Amino acid sequence: MSVSNLYILIIFLPFYSAFIVGFFGRLIGRRGSIFVSVGHLIVATGLSWFNLIGDKLFVGTVSIDFGLWCFSISNIQWNFIIDSVTGVMLVVVTTISLFVHLYSVSYMRYDPHVIRFFSYLSLFTFFMLMLVSSSNLMMLFIGW
Repeated sequence: MSVSNLYILIIFLPFYSAFIVGFFGRLIGRRGSIFVSVGHLIVATGLSWFNLIGDKLFVGTVSIDFGLWCFSISNIQWNFIIDSVTGVMLVVVTTISLFVHLYSVSYMRYDPHVIRFFSYLSLFTFFMLMLVSSSNLMMLFIGW
């Protein structure tokens, strides 16, 4: 697995989780939604810690380019920049979010809207990861 694919997984696993739980939460049920949300975040946290400890982080700056954001307004690029500070922040955001997810499992145990809550919580985690890894002010604003 290349380093850029590792970063894409770390950033987009919470988004996939929010998508699955948000659109298919009623089909997979309460326990399935919690399992998908927490499971994706455990994998993202493990990958970010592996990246930090595995010393792949300090090889330099990694740029992940997805193309142009707005074609007619201006040439705003949609890409992520990962360096050593971003790698540490990925670990911090995913670890704290994992602890919030784990605490919310017992705290939201009797709430009837737990599926929606975990979808929003995973989406919030994705936007926080987008915030810390953005390469320009437009992406930073969207993550904010």
